[in-house]
Amino acid sequence: MTKDLKKRIITSILLFIFAILCILINEIFFLFIAFVVLFLCVTEWHKLNWKYFRKEKWEYNLITAIGIIYAFFVLFTIRNLRGDSFEDAIFLIFILSVCVGSDIGGYVFGKLIGGKKLIKISPNKTISGSVGSFTFSLLPLFLFNFQLSLKNIFFCLIVSLSCQLGDLIISYFKRLNKIKDTGSILPGHGGLLDRLDGIIFALPTVYILKIAEIF
Repeated sequence: MTKDLKKRIITSILLFIFAILCILINEIFFLFIAFVVLFLCVTEWHKLNWKYFRKEKWEYNLITAIGIIYAFFVLFTIRNLRGDSFEDAIFLIFILSVCVGSDIGGYVFGKLIGGKKLIKISPNKTISGSVGSFTFSLLPLFLFNFQLSLKNIFFCLIVSLSCQLGDLIISYFKRLNKIKDTGSILPGHGGLLDRLDGIIFALPTVYILKIAEIF
């Protein structure tokens, strides 16, 4: 196991534990932490796009504004998914577990198996990594003792798909601006946006599915 992989695993575990504690301790405290985290993500998004979009001020302002608006939308979905009951809190933890499982599966399969590249905009992403993401996203069903029904399986796969799309979108903008990481705040991961890119796309997806009563 490489030094970077150890850092990545330790950072992931600590972040996940911290997220669980924030969710369970208090709704207001959790929303405050979520606001701070999203503010830092917007800051990284702002800096990320400076190199490519700075030539046209209106484009830079537009891309920054989109990031800010989307961050508020994510905060809105987080507030509604967290709710005010213990059951809502557990459901939110389950969603995060699916996202983490998807991320770990993609990383492990991608590193161990490798193989054909998934898409040009993110050369490190492989088809095997995508399969690993889908596979590991199902593990929380067993950890939370949820019914292994077709509906629950499809739910996890959709969450994993949204995580992977979020990862690819941020990777596209990183490639556009010719940078590797959005920041350096997290050892082994880079910036917050590097770590949360999938989650901030998955949570709104789950919220839309929920209000549409699809799941």
